[in-house]
Amino acid sequence: MYSRMLKVASGKSFFLFGPRGTGKTTWARAAFPKALYLDLLEAGLFNDLLANPQRLENLIPAGFNEPIIIDEVQKIPALLDEVHRLIEKRKCIFILTGSSARKLRRQGPNLLAGRALTYSMHPLSATEMEVDFDMGRALRFGMLPAIPSEPDPGKYLESYVRTYLEEEIRQEGLTRNLAAFARFLEAASFSQGSVLSIASVARDCGVDRKVAENYFAILEDLLIGMRLPAFTKRSKRRMVSHPKFYFFDVGVFRTLRPSGPLDTPEEAEGPALETLLLQNLLAVNDSLGFGYKVFYWRTSNQYEVDFVLYGKEGLIAIEVKRGSRVHSDALAGLKSFGADYPMARLILAYGGTRRMQFERIEAWPMEALLKDLPSLLFPAIKARPRA
Repeated sequence: MYSRMLKVASGKSFFLFGPRGTGKTTWARAAFPKALYLDLLEAGLFNDLLANPQRLENLIPAGFNEPIIIDEVQKIPALLDEVHRLIEKRKCIFILTGSSARKLRRQGPNLLAGRALTYSMHPLSATEMEVDFDMGRALRFGMLPAIPSEPDPGKYLESYVRTYLEEEIRQEGLTRNLAAFARFLEAASFSQGSVLSIASVARDCGVDRKVAENYFAILEDLLIGMRLPAFTKRSKRRMVSHPKFYFFDVGVFRTLRPSGPLDTPEEAEGPALETLLLQNLLAVNDSLGFGYKVFYWRTSNQYEVDFVLYGKEGLIAIEVKRGSRVHSDALAGLKSFGADYPMARLILAYGGTRRMQFERIEAWPMEALLKDLPSLLFPAIKARPRA
């Protein structure tokens, strides 16, 4: 088991959201070994609390002053009212894990009215894996915590995808047409790392545009897909404004995306490399609380930067290239962005082995960049003592 980066405030209730299989429960039980653990996937407990959420108080021993972990809390949204009451009445501390925010949103936009913080759990990062990180394996099978110990990671990922289809989609009643949703997942995989055209995806999987829009919302609610917004702050030129789409893990993306003899390496390898960097960026940023918002940038005349990080720590633009050599055309998007935003740090992540400098642009080998993301996103971290 790898040590996770996630840092949480002590003495405060919190939500911990993340896709299935990212290690939320394992982390929570290891970080709070004395906590009372309640698993809503356990049928008896689920039925009791669904019938009467107030029974939650009866499960907490008198005088108990350790945290209470409620796993998969989205299964019974009505529990949030009881959790709220117990935070006020008994000063309980709750750790509420979930793989979907869909049902909980119906309780109101400010989950527990600010009485609980919100954190995210992502797949493993290169920083967490340290010397065990293998970029070739990560690009093929992703970074879900079970992958490093799996004898057949491909089979595991196929099962993982089926689990989402059967358990999350069907049991939650999110769509009546599971076959159409399966076709949609495949069609959406061809949009990985691309500016999203919902109409094109709808056409490819044979559903109405509104149905496809709802399917994308389901992916976001289940935390297995995200739309990356365009960066348009103080833009000096005409910009593309539609979002890009990404599945949350490169292994899941490659499992969903069919491949054949006519596919070129760029068609899957390019989006895979972008996805690997993005999921590591999100994991480090969210786990260590750096507070960056992540965007992409593209002008109407096709200058592009894959990722733009914007926050109180600064502005960072990162372009991803597969090649082992740096050609002038690989720097064009970053140069254009740097001209518009002279305060930005400009980084090219590429497939070579040497760090180089091209005027303002820093060229980083992708593997080195992934391993050093914490100090790149927050340079002062080098001066911080390790916890």
